[in-house]
This record gives sequence, structure tokens and C-alpha cells, in this order.
Amino acid sequence: MACLLEAPLRISVLSEVTATSRHYVDRLFDPDPQKVLQGVIDMKNAVIGNNKQKANLIVLGAVPRLLYLLQQSSSNLQLRTECAVVLGSLAMGTENNIKSLVDCQIIPTLLQGLLCTDLIFIEACLRCLRTVFISPVTPVQLLYTDPTVIPHLMSLLSNSQRTQEYITQIFSHCCKTPEHQTVLFNHGAIQNISPLLISPSYKVRMQTLKCFSVLVYENTQVSMTLVNVLVDGELLPQVFVKMMQRDQPIEMQLTAAKCLTYMCRAGAIRTDDSCIVLKTLPCLVRMCSKEHLLEERVEGAETLAYLMEPDVELQRIASTTDHLVSMLADYFKYPSSVSAITDIKRLDHDLKHAHELRQAAFKLYASLGSNDEDIRKKITETENMMDRIVSGLSESSIKVRLAAVRCLHSLSRSVQQLRTSFHDHAVWKPLMKLLQNAPDEVLVMASSTLCNLLLEFSPSKEPILESGVIELLCSLTQRDSPALRLNGIWALMNMAFQADQKVKVEIVRCLGTEQLFRLLSDPDTNVLMKTLGLLRNLLSTRPHIDQIMSSHGKQIMQAVTLILEAEHTIEVKEQTLCILANIADGNSAKELIMTNDDMLQKIKYYMGHSNVKLQLAASFCITNLIWNEEDGSQERQDKLREMGFVDILHKLTQSSDPNLSDRWVRTAN
Repeated sequence: MACLLEAPLRISVLSEVTATSRHYVDRLFDPDPQKVLQGVIDMKNAVIGNNKQKANLIVLGAVPRLLYLLQQSSSNLQLRTECAVVLGSLAMGTENNIKSLVDCQIIPTLLQGLLCTDLIFIEACLRCLRTVFISPVTPVQLLYTDPTVIPHLMSLLSNSQRTQEYITQIFSHCCKTPEHQTVLFNHGAIQNISPLLISPSYKVRMQTLKCFSVLVYENTQVSMTLVNVLVDGELLPQVFVKMMQRDQPIEMQLTAAKCLTYMCRAGAIRTDDSCIVLKTLPCLVRMCSKEHLLEERVEGAETLAYLMEPDVELQRIASTTDHLVSMLADYFKYPSSVSAITDIKRLDHDLKHAHELRQAAFKLYASLGSNDEDIRKKITETENMMDRIVSGLSESSIKVRLAAVRCLHSLSRSVQQLRTSFHDHAVWKPLMKLLQNAPDEVLVMASSTLCNLLLEFSPSKEPILESGVIELLCSLTQRDSPALRLNGIWALMNMAFQADQKVKVEIVRCLGTEQLFRLLSDPDTNVLMKTLGLLRNLLSTRPHIDQIMSSHGKQIMQAVTLILEAEHTIEVKEQTLCILANIADGNSAKELIMTNDDMLQKIKYYMGHSNVKLQLAASFCITNLIWNEEDGSQERQDKLREMGFVDILHKLTQSSDPNLSDRWVRTAN
């Protein structure tokens, strides 16, 4: 019976709540302006901190009426201001609330309201706009739809500290693309917001700093401009340095460090500049220590990883600063072992940030170890590091998996680590598992790592081969992504190096001649180069050369011809001539060249080319064709003499380049 009574009770409670909310909405339509004003004020008080009430009012249609009242220039300014305040409060509710407000055209309505001359009303509109725009569900492009909006916002910056705070916060949240950066830059963002860095208001200074951090990110033009900007007689980079001092709030130190990091990566500040080496890098290392909040440690580590990613000297300095490598090991110790019963809040906080901490640590380790062998050794010797990377490859969070494989890729550049740590922990197994149905961004990094594990000196090469990887790699070469095609063909190239005939035959069978020749006409030069590298490795050792050329010789010669005749880089043509030299080293395969006068003329042309690399590569072809110790060498020499190769040979003996002259003096003799 209790169940039967419960339903009517719930309905009556819901009706009561809806009736109360309906009362607030109904008062918005009262013909008496004073009653409408009082109704809006009462509504404001009712929704503060009450998400259920906010949702009810939105469902009952309060938003369109509030927006209508806000737009009426004939309305009392206090009423219009209170409407903006209530809308701002509704925007502080759930993401669904924000979506409803945006659907009701709140953004263009509030932007129109900024044309009013009343400062209090303008501030209320800006506060509401700020709340709407900082939500992740708001399309930031709505700020840029009307080209008059950004210049008008710039003109409002001087009105008050509140307008400065709200507008810079709007800019920092709505600057997401290079196009957004350009719009703000072209409308004088630098000149207009630079003076705000010395505002008496901390909130204004902080929001301005955040705005600069998004303006300079990967933007050379803005970064180069900022280097020379003066604020109260001081260059902007020095202003940022002061903001990184230990006596400043952590949020300010971190954001200032971000600004200098981004300017450095954009090429506006040298990596050996004292403001980077002595100020920014130590500040970011400091942020990684235990004394800081977990979220600060995450941001510090990720920014530091980005700062030193391309610079080996910064990596070396960071690796010896404040025991950074061992300090990062602590990032993997969350959630902590504190009892969930004694400290629920702590456990919840740790759980929330645990993935982010591991992701940040992997990223920083990847950056630290990307160049220096000693640093890589130090990383792998850190407490349980290889086990942590292996675990990271199978984490539920895709971001952690990506960071872990990036770290693995960085360490895989080490011959020593491939032979020791990678072999001891059978890293190839979780890596192969990761390659199955992974998103493209993970697949790119994982397949790139696999390329290194397939190098000749890697002990992992044999077990990977036995796992049936060839089919997977061949499928990568058919992907739309140039990076995946490159990694697929690169891995096959490494696999084919000094491989058994069985492996080579399987590569050719699985890849198929059609796909191989499709890759030889790939628009991406890197893919083309690695395909040529694969072909060169397949055509090594005479029995392999003769076997492959006997079954695919016609197509290969055709592909070589097309590449030599087309507009390609010197490197591409050099690699192609090296393939031809390998073919010329075969016992029976060399006849495919000797019976092809057109190909011989091409070799002759490249022997007389102005580029020494091409001359040398072409000369290898002739050396292999006329080698005295092989059957038929005399006939081949006679034919080449008739075609004028002797004249070219004599010219090469007079070459100023010793690589050519010495070789051909020996050959001629």
C-alpha cells in the first residue's frame, strides 16, 4: 500500500514546486512595471544556489521574457539590470541551463545591451556573458559573428575594473584558434590589455595574464610583438618574470611561466635566454613538487614538457634541477593510501586527479628523454618506471595511454634501452595490443614506437615478427593519414633490413604490388622515401634480388623509370638510383638494365649530373654491371663502351670530388 500512496505524494510535491515557480514567471507579465521589478528581484533571490529552481524557471519560459524586458530601452534601467543579473544566475546552473540560454539567443541580446551607456547595466551584461562563455558547451564562435563586437569590447576596457576583468576573461576563454588570435590582435588586444598587467586589482591582472597566454600560444606574430612591448617602462617579458617570483600567488606564477614558455616555443625568446633558463624552467620544476596542489603539479609538468620538448640543453638542465626525475615518480602514487573512511574528500580529490597526474608525468618523462642517453637511463632506473609505462599502455583513459606510449617512444630511441629494459619487460606485447583498434592519435605514436622496436639490433624484432605484425603494418599503409602510412611503410622497411628471404616474400605478398606502386606515387615525400627504402632493403643479397626481380621486375623497372623522369628531390632520385644499383648487383636481374637502353641512358645522364650524390649513386650501377669477376662482364663492358660510358668515366677521374675521382680511378684500372 505504501507504493500506492507514494506516487500521489510525489506528484503533489512536484505540482507545488511548479506552482511556486509559475508564480515567479507570471509576475514578469504584470502590467505594473514596479511589480515586474519586484518580481525579478524576488526571482533573483529564489534562484541563488538553487539549481532545481533555476531549471524549473527555464522550463516554464522565464528566459524569453527576461530577455525581452532586458532589450526594452523604454524599460526602467534597474529592471533591465536586474534581468541581466537573474540571467547570469541562471547561467551558473547546469550545462543544460547554459544550452537553453544560448538557444534563446542570450548572447546576441546581451551583446546588444552593451551599447547602452549605463555602466552598471553594462557590467551586469558583461558578467552574464562571462558566465555563459566560460562554459564548455557555449560555441565561442558566437563572439566573432558580428565584426563590430570585438572593437566595442576593446572600447569598454577603460570603463572600470569590472569591465576589464570580465572582458579579458571572455577573451581568454573565447580565443581557441589562430583565427581568433588574429582577430583579437588586429583589433589592438596587445595595446589595450598590456596596461592592465599593472592594475591595482589582482583579478584584472590575473585575467589579463591568462589572456596573454592564449594569445601567444603557437603564434609567432603575437609573440614577436610582445617581446618589444613596454609596460610602465619595462619590457613585457620582464613583467612576466616578476610575476613568477615566489611571493606571487601560485596561479600567477604558473600563468606567467606559460606566457614565457609559449613565447619561447614560438621563437620570440631564445632557449638560452636567462629568463627561460634561470627563471621559467626553475619555476615550472618548482611547481612539480609535493608542496603544491595536484592540479598545479599537473599544469607545471605539462608546461615544462612543452617548454623543453625541442631543446636538448633545457632537457639536461631540467633533469638535474631539484631531482626532477625522481620527483615525478611521486605522480604515480595517487590515489593515496589514506583510508577512505577517515578522509573521503581527500580520496575523491586524489581519484579525480590521478589520471591527469600520470598523464602529465608520462609527458614530462617523454620530453626529458627525447634526446639524451644518460637521461633515458636515469628515467628507466627510476622506481618501477618500466612497469608503470607498461600499465599505462592499458589504462582506461585514452589520454594516459597516449602519454604512456609517447614516453615509450621517447625511450625507444635508445639502443641500450631497446636491448635491456624493453627486452626485459617484453614491452612489445602491450604495444601490439595497443595497436589493435586504437584511435588514430594513439596509433600514430604506437606505430612510430614499433618502427624502433623493429630495428636490426632490437631483441624485440624476432618475437614481433612471429606475432603476425606484417599484415597490421600493411594495413597501415592504406590509411588516409600520411603519418600512419609513413609509420607502416617505415616499420616494413626496418623489418626488411637484412631479413630472411621468407620475411621479404611475406612482405611483398601481404603488401601486394599494386599497393607498393601506389606508395611509390604517394604525394607525401616522406612516404615515398621510406617506400624506396623498403624496396632497397627487399632488393639486397643476390638470391633475393634475382627472385623478386624475376616475379616483379617489369613493374619495378617501370616505377624506377617514372621516378627518375619526374620532378623529385635529389634525395628521392638518389635513393632510386641506389635501388637500380642493387638490381645491377643481381646475377640475372642485371639483364633487366642491360637490355633496357632507355634506362642505361638515364644512368649515363645522372653520371654527368651536377649533383655529386646523384653522380655517385649512378656510378654504383655501372660498377655492379661491369664487375670483372662475374659472367658476361666483358659483353656488358663492350656495350657500355659503345654507348659512351668510357668518356664519362674519364671525366669522373678528373673530378674535384675525391669520392668520385678515387672510385673511378680504381674502376678504370
